[in-house]
Amino acid sequence: MAKASHAPTRDPKLPIASSQNLGWESIIVEEFQQPPGGIEHFALPEHAIAVCLATKPNRLHQIMGDRRYVGLYTKGDISITPAHLPSSYQSEGEDRYLHIQIPPQFLQQVAKEAIEIDPTGIEIVPEFRVRNPQIEQIAMMLRSALHQNDAWVNRLYIESLANLLTVHLLRDYATTQPRVALYEGGLGDRRILQVSEYINAHLDREIKLADLAQLLGMSQFHFSRLFKQSLGVSPHQYLLQQRVERAKQLLKQTNLSVVEIALRSGFNSHSHLSKQFRQLTGMTPKAYRAG
Repeated sequence: MAKASHAPTRDPKLPIASSQNLGWESIIVEEFQQPPGGIEHFALPEHAIAVCLATKPNRLHQIMGDRRYVGLYTKGDISITPAHLPSSYQSEGEDRYLHIQIPPQFLQQVAKEAIEIDPTGIEIVPEFRVRNPQIEQIAMMLRSALHQNDAWVNRLYIESLANLLTVHLLRDYATTQPRVALYEGGLGDRRILQVSEYINAHLDREIKLADLAQLLGMSQFHFSRLFKQSLGVSPHQYLLQQRVERAKQLLKQTNLSVVEIALRSGFNSHSHLSKQFRQLTGMTPKAYRAG
């Protein structure tokens, strides 16, 4: 008689998805699904944002430093825990949430580059059950990228979201309310050409948001904002467009394999090229070459 097989039990303390093996820089994104219970007296070295994903209200007991909260969390509710603050967490029911960690060094870098204030004087305020549509939207975009479970997910896209999320955290939850410096009018023709030439010269390599911002001597946050003002698309979207355009040229002008064309265009596999190619052109690379 054959023995019944049993699926391995998942450790509830471990995330069901994590960015730690995806090579993302400056931010850690993890999703947890946990049974009743919790964690006692922990302090993370990073600033933490937790976004409730539970489909029904759940009662939580939380402590952050000398502050306490007992009450319901519903989908979209957010808690914010500053780095190094002793905390504890207890859930009366099954809980599901997205947990985002931002290192203090990265927060200070964004504060210095994008905000006109001394970053060493900034502290994040602990918060229980707040609503912030902007932070929730960015968190859901990060969650979507996380669940692609794909190390290829464009780093430039993740860096842009990390910068934007950190600016909102500073603007809305810092003890000293910083002023975000605003620049209008886009990048200007000369700078647009400079960035475009750099991107096209490095399409087959990894291009980071920091590289493009440094090229023009500005912060990553301001570069992303002004780039979209100028061209109507984000740096990430523009990069994908240019990589697909390079692939289209190679498909028509060479006899290279689709795999080789993918690599020369900055994609790491045939499937990645095919996915982006279909999204932007409505056809597969093979169909485009035959057309």
